[in-house]
Order: sequence, then structure tokens, then C-alpha cells
Amino acid sequence: MLLSLLIFIPLLSALLIALLPESQAERFRWIALGVTLVEVVLAGLLAAGFDTTRSDYQWLEQADWVTLPLGNLGVASIDYLVGVDGMNLPLVVLSAVVMLVGVVSSWHMTQRLKAYYALYLLLTGTIMGCFVALDFFLFFLFFEFMLLPMYFLIGLWGGPRREYASIKFFLYTLAGSLLILLVMIGLYLSAMDPVSTAVLAGFVTDASEVTPEVVRIVQGHMQNGQLNPAQIVHTFDMRYLADGANYLPDAFLNPAAEPIVLGLPARMLAFWAIFIGFAIKLPIVPLHTWLPDAHVEAPTPVSVVLAGVLLKIGGYGFLRIAWSFFPDGAAQYAPILAGLGAVSIVYGGLNALAQYDLKKMIAYSSVSHMGFVLLGVASLTAEGVNGAIYQMVSHGVLSAMLFLLTGVVYDRTHDRRIDSYRGLIEPMPRYAVLTAIAFFGSLGLPGFSGFVGELFTLMGSFQSVWLPGWITAVSVLGIGLAAAYFLWTMQRMFFGRFWSRHETTTTDAHHILTDLTTREQLLLIPLALLSLVLGLYPNLIFNVTNSTVGQWILRFTVE
Repeated sequence: MLLSLLIFIPLLSALLIALLPESQAERFRWIALGVTLVEVVLAGLLAAGFDTTRSDYQWLEQADWVTLPLGNLGVASIDYLVGVDGMNLPLVVLSAVVMLVGVVSSWHMTQRLKAYYALYLLLTGTIMGCFVALDFFLFFLFFEFMLLPMYFLIGLWGGPRREYASIKFFLYTLAGSLLILLVMIGLYLSAMDPVSTAVLAGFVTDASEVTPEVVRIVQGHMQNGQLNPAQIVHTFDMRYLADGANYLPDAFLNPAAEPIVLGLPARMLAFWAIFIGFAIKLPIVPLHTWLPDAHVEAPTPVSVVLAGVLLKIGGYGFLRIAWSFFPDGAAQYAPILAGLGAVSIVYGGLNALAQYDLKKMIAYSSVSHMGFVLLGVASLTAEGVNGAIYQMVSHGVLSAMLFLLTGVVYDRTHDRRIDSYRGLIEPMPRYAVLTAIAFFGSLGLPGFSGFVGELFTLMGSFQSVWLPGWITAVSVLGIGLAAAYFLWTMQRMFFGRFWSRHETTTTDAHHILTDLTTREQLLLIPLALLSLVLGLYPNLIFNVTNSTVGQWILRFTVE
């Protein structure tokens, strides 16, 4: 029930706001604040009741949604199926926190409040649905619906080039979605639900009677061609799609079959298609070009959500779908995948170093830091995958903080250029301290969460039997580049004699560039403390992820 509340409270609240008259505009932000506070409480209850010793799914909720007999084509089955394990629970909690931060940072919004908060809550519900859905069709539904509110949030409330940025974001993500859709259909036609098939074929009278032994018997009958095709229940259930024994013997994506398409085995082609679909979302070089434009043009709260949560859906898709459904492809192409991660780390860092726009610099730093996620996942080691999940959580916290800090100066001067400011530590000392914390945390200073995530992904890639050592060596350059672009930005903006491009007198500049307000401090200080707590006590994340990752990694064990 908790997971359904996480999804549907924001969705129903969005509908409520859409139905209220414009005269109630002042209530919209309070409704959004109340909803996101409830989301944080619900996510906290999920975490508090989570059994860290178990590797299976918990808080499962399942209901039949679509069951359609298709004669000799079998039975089409789509379920409402949600649950959490060690892979998605940290991301659910992160999403709840970041969405709350986004609402509070939206408090100064004055235009089209009804549409803004309705779209924001729609986005909140679809994000939660993406992370907890265990039916592939349900996941895809939320994944697609998530595009619409983000498209409008950028396109209606963004900067001067908002139409270009929003359309580019939509087209890139839609292209990835089409690739995911094609693979999803292929997987659905290739696999069966052994539990529902056992009931329909008469092995048992009720699903509650199905045991692992019954499942093996059903799988054996299917492999031997002893099942009536009309009694085979096709499924989108991710639990069954991840088990190669559930694939029909003559299916297009059966792991044991080797049909060739465009010179590649069909499963390898499907793996690359679904990888590209999620790599666009993460994003990975060279599929990243939509991200800097989207960040630069998006309003600050939307940038916070985009960097803090939406990018993580790409990394989560790698773990839950691409690597889980195609372990053979992930293992075969591990060096190429890790190499793409290393390229993203270095390329993103070099581009960040060249930027004069503070927001674009942080956007390219996100490309670099998400490269560590791909590197960790591609290592196929417990250290690397645990580190990748940790890195996603850490980056979610720190990137939200960085974009909020960018919004502080932009709200005061409407200028994000790094070279438009100097000596900001004088008029804005609290702002300077919190910016230093965010910068040092992001560049991997020990004691902050950024250090732990990068350390474990590098450890995992270095120990991996699937990867050559030079990939790790190249990836380490990303840490040096991060230190360069963050420290250089710090030196240019905060040290030296105070100066601002926008005012002719120092007195006027002091008047405009005021220090952090109470609301801004309430947003930034908890995020800084959270990064510090996660850096000092990384087991807050690792205790949750380790059992699930340990079980997940067994499918890649070298014999």
C-alpha cells in the first residue's frame, strides 16, 4: 500500500490542482509542499521497514490489470506490480527528498502557478512509478508520461532558448523510448509467466500452490514443446524476464537461440538498443548533447529535479533492465561499456573546465559523474555496482545543491557567467562557505559522499576480470579534472577584491548581491549535512544495497 500511495498521492493532487480555480493560486504551492512532505514520510517508512538481510523484493503489491486470451498466440498479461529492493529503495528516498527541495525552491514562482504545480506533481508521481514498477509495461508507461511534464516545465518556465531546449530534450528521450519499446515487445513475445502458465495449464489450481519445483516442471515442459501454445501466458513481469529459463525455445530473444540480425545475434542487438535508450537518459557521451541545453534553459527547481533524479533513471534502467535481461550482452561488451564510461568521465570534465556559464559547467560535471555510474555497472563486481548506486545517490544530493547555489546568484543578477563575479566571499560569506562544501564534496574530498561513490566504482573496475586496467587509469583523470574546474571556479568567483560586472559602484553591488536568505539556507544546509553524513557513514546506503547486489552479481560469475 505504501508504494501505491507514493505514486498516486502526487497524481491525484495534480488532478486536484487542475480542477481548482485560479483564484486559489496561493494554495497550490502549499498543496505541493504538503504532498512532497508526505512523500518523504512514506519513503522514510519504507526505509525503516526494509529488511537489509534479504535480497528479494519487499513491499510487493500486485493486481491483474490486463488478461487477454489470444488463441494459439497464448495469453497477454499485464499486471500492476510494484516493489522495492536494495537497488531502487535508495533512489526512491532520494527522489522524495529532491522533489521536496524542488517545491521549496519554487516558492518564488509567480507565473501560471496552477499549471506549474500540477505538472510538478505529475512529474513526482511518474518518477516514483518508474523506480518502483516491476512490470516492464508499467515502467514504460511511467517513463513516457514523465516526458510530458518535464517538456512543459522547461518549455514554459525556462530561459530565452527554452523552446529549443525542451524540444531537443523531448526528441532525444523519445528516440530512446522507441528503442526501449521495440525491445520490450520482443521480450514480451519471447518469455512466459511460469506461475500463471502453471495455473492455466492445470499443473495447480491456484497461484498460491506454485512452488519452485512446479516452476521448474513448467519450464521443462515449455522447453520440450509439451505446453499447448494457447496456455502460455506471456508477461512483462521483470522477475520472469530476468530468468533465461522462462524464454520460449523458438523465441527471437531466447538466450539459447542465435538468430542473426544486421550481422549481430538478436540478443546482442536488443542489448545495444536498450542500452542506447537508457544511455540517452543518463546521459553518456556522445548521447549527452541535450543535457547542457536543458539545464541552462530550465528554471532552477527543474534543473534540481533533472540532475538530482531524472538522470538516475538511466542508471537504474541499466541495472534493473538492460544488464538484468541481457547478462550475456553486458558481459561480452563490458570493456566497450566501461570505455564509454571513461570517455564520459574525461570528456565531461574537459568540457566543464572550458565553460564560463556556471550552470553549463555543472551540467558537464554531471556528464562526468554519471560516467562513473556506467563504469561501476560495467565492472560487474559487487564493489563497482554498489559504488554506482551510491554515486547516483551522492550525485543527486550534491547536484541539487550545486544548481540551487547557481540559482542564488542568478535570482539576484540574472547572470550565470563565472567571469561576472569576483570576491563574492566578502558580501556573501555564507553563500561562499556552502558553495565550497558543494564543490569539495563533488570533486571527491574524503569525508563527503562524492569520495565514496568514486572510490568504490574505481575499486570495482580495477578488480574486475572483465575490464583491462587502463580503463580505470583513464577514469582516474576525471577526479583531477573535477578538482581543476571546481577549484578554478572557486578561485575566480570568490577570492580577490570584490567586483561584479553589473554595478558601477561597490555599494550598489553589495546591495544586490546579498547573502543567503532563510529559505535558501533551509534548502542548502540540510543537503550539505546529508552529503557529509553519507560520506562519514556510507553503510547507510551499502547496508541497503549489498544483499541485493550480491545476489544480482551472481549471474555474471566467471566459471
